[in-house]
Amino acid sequence: MNPAQHAAAVAAETARFIATVKGADPATPVPSCPGWTLTDLTRHTGSVHRWFTVLLSRRIQQPPASREVDLRLPEQPDGYPDWLATGAAEAAQVFADTDLDAPMWAWGLDQHARFWVRRMLFETLVHRTDAELALGLSPHIDRVPAVDGVDEFLTNLPFASFFAPGTAELRGPGRTLRFGCTDGDDDWLVRLRPDGFGLVTGDDRPRTADATVQGTAADLLLLLYGRLDRNSDAFQLLGDQDLIAHWFTHSSF
Repeated sequence: MNPAQHAAAVAAETARFIATVKGADPATPVPSCPGWTLTDLTRHTGSVHRWFTVLLSRRIQQPPASREVDLRLPEQPDGYPDWLATGAAEAAQVFADTDLDAPMWAWGLDQHARFWVRRMLFETLVHRTDAELALGLSPHIDRVPAVDGVDEFLTNLPFASFFAPGTAELRGPGRTLRFGCTDGDDDWLVRLRPDGFGLVTGDDRPRTADATVQGTAADLLLLLYGRLDRNSDAFQLLGDQDLIAHWFTHSSF
């Protein structure tokens, strides 16, 4: 997916999120986000939209000193779906007015404005699935964004230690873990090194891995975000089971 597709997908995912929660009981618990209600989930998603929009509009070149943003929160819980829609519309305008390929500070690998649009997409998509799960619905994720989401997650996880401290434990003497799609040819190889971990890219990647997790792209995405259990029938776990357990114990995002 390219930045324009990410921007369009943010709008589409937000619309699906709004359609899911509008008219639902705002106090409905969200099991995949323990302790949260639908109101909390919607407030969080909309707050992220507004925060990223501010960062993009300023095109900051260094880490921000403050996360304070005028959220303009609604007065009543039933006002959150429309509030989310307003924030998404503001974000879409900033996307359109911004050179998404322009250099910009980001906490992940890609130091360009487009990082934040891609990140907003998967923040919205995953929380849309949380809302659907909370209401007893079966989430559907198209394969193309699912593949892109797995890639985005694994690309940026090595840089996420400031809010995912467990990743500091993802170390090892060159041990490798492969994530492979059963609904296509896409796969990702992660190597754990003594000084850290990261994706192995390029045509010279090893063909074998110490452990492999296989599933559809959509299921892999939800697995990486902790929304599915790796021991479910959706996945095949091959090779070093201790390595797989170690990864999922310390890779919470």
